[in-house]
Amino acid sequence: MDELAARRAAETLLAAHQANVQFKTLAPPDRPATVADAYDIQQRFVTLLRGTHGDAVGYKVGLTSAAMQTFCGIDHPIAGVVLAKRVMQSGATVRRADYGRLGLEFEIAVRLKSDVPAGTPFTAETIAPHIDGVCAAIEIVDDRSADYAGLDVLSLVADNSWNAGIVLSEFSATWPDLADVPGRASKDGVAIGEGHGRDILGHPFNSVAWLATQLAARGAGLKAGEVVMTGAVMKTVFPDAEASYRFELDGLGSVEVQVL
Repeated sequence: MDELAARRAAETLLAAHQANVQFKTLAPPDRPATVADAYDIQQRFVTLLRGTHGDAVGYKVGLTSAAMQTFCGIDHPIAGVVLAKRVMQSGATVRRADYGRLGLEFEIAVRLKSDVPAGTPFTAETIAPHIDGVCAAIEIVDDRSADYAGLDVLSLVADNSWNAGIVLSEFSATWPDLADVPGRASKDGVAIGEGHGRDILGHPFNSVAWLATQLAARGAGLKAGEVVMTGAVMKTVFPDAEASYRFELDGLGSVEVQVL
């Protein structure tokens, strides 16, 4: 997609967020025709967001579980950019009124200790030496009350894959076998769902490897210090009232967020 068209589409997305209108498929001529077009628009949209929300500090990978792909009617992962002022620590409070429709995704996050060099095969095994921290995390998503029956994945990707923030627990420098790690989510102390690390493309590091491949295709790469939200272990939860949410990973700790 040419620069002018991508910028125009990004401005359309920004205006939709500012007006807090329902998510809709981008209309021609703004609608992306290919996955590459969608990421071109996303790149310009993130640039527009940086003035308010800070520089890029990492990425989210979405639709990495069979449950989420089925939920959205999509058969592949997607990526978005995490901005500095949208990073929160466990115990954070978020307000439903600040979003079109607030969603919570219960995830495993990783932190990179070194750049991932270009040209290497991106696999869980080659990614692992570049990771120095793992933690329980909750992604804040804003789907703006999208109609999932007619969801356009390319417009979703262009809209920064709906990332609106992340909530992190403390990173752990050691971790158990992440494929077998169980994760349990609760609302006001009552269980609402669970999953395992293997629900994230078989292993969370596979998600990071997928992201590295995606970035390499666009001439970019993962850098030291960046955080990657590897994906959800269960379906998105959409809070409809005030409540406290907690996500616990065995052997890795827990993360909490208060929704008002």
